[in-house]
Amino acid sequence: MDHDAMDLTEARYELVISVDARRSGEYDDVDKQRMRERIYRVLEAAFTHAKVARDAVHMEDRGDGVLLSVVGRIAVTRLLGLWMVEVHENLRDENRGLRVPLGLRVGMHVGPVRHDGRGISGRAVDLACRLADSPLARRLLDAERADLVLVTSQSLYEDVVSSGGKFIEPAHYSSARLELKEGEVTAWFHLPGRPAPEIPTAAPAAPDADRADDVDDVRGADDVEDARGAGRVEDALGVDGEDRADGPGVRYTVHGDMSQHSDNVYQQPVHIGRITGDAGRRKG
Repeated sequence: MDHDAMDLTEARYELVISVDARRSGEYDDVDKQRMRERIYRVLEAAFTHAKVARDAVHMEDRGDGVLLSVVGRIAVTRLLGLWMVEVHENLRDENRGLRVPLGLRVGMHVGPVRHDGRGISGRAVDLACRLADSPLARRLLDAERADLVLVTSQSLYEDVVSSGGKFIEPAHYSSARLELKEGEVTAWFHLPGRPAPEIPTAAPAAPDADRADDVDDVRGADDVEDARGAGRVEDALGVDGEDRADGPGVRYTVHGDMSQHSDNVYQQPVHIGRITGDAGRRKG
């Protein structure tokens, strides 16, 4: 088997980063081109300032966003820490004086990634994209009037974020349960430069029409055990579409494959060390 064929069958553990623009459909053709140019300026300048070599990054254009993967030789802490700080600062610079500020949703997950001539694929890619595109990420960006929201997977939070590091503040993350079709996953939400966000408890007023076919739970992680004890959490929307005053759950649409991992062994220097027990849980 030649080298190229082996590359197609062997997955590499990499950090996957999905970047989506807020309300990209509201831009006209001219403004959309400018929006895309701003996104690339923000991301590429951040890689330069974080000293991440361009050949260490795979980058795919997604029209209203960018899909990236970073090779295992680059420490994940550098991307979660310094790179995210640079992305945030560059985004703030781009937004100065803009009538409609550019907002970005960033999803991150480490997992096996397969490369071919057309790009990257795998459940790790799917999960990073679904985290960035989740209705809760969209809602937090709007509710907090923020420029940027970062969403990490549970395994990335436990393995890297919870240990802290330069520019990484575990206490500034909040968790929520996302119920996908394959089961529940935990995601961690962070607004750079701000305290831990408060997870909303009400459903979005106007969910996107193309996301209305599947509706799933999103709720604060602290409420999960209570919900399990009381049975399945009810829909927060009544049959007539109105909010229920007593609705204990929040329902959102989440698409894509769920990435499940058990006892992952990350290639050095990606693996930081798994935090077990209560050490990996957010205090408060």
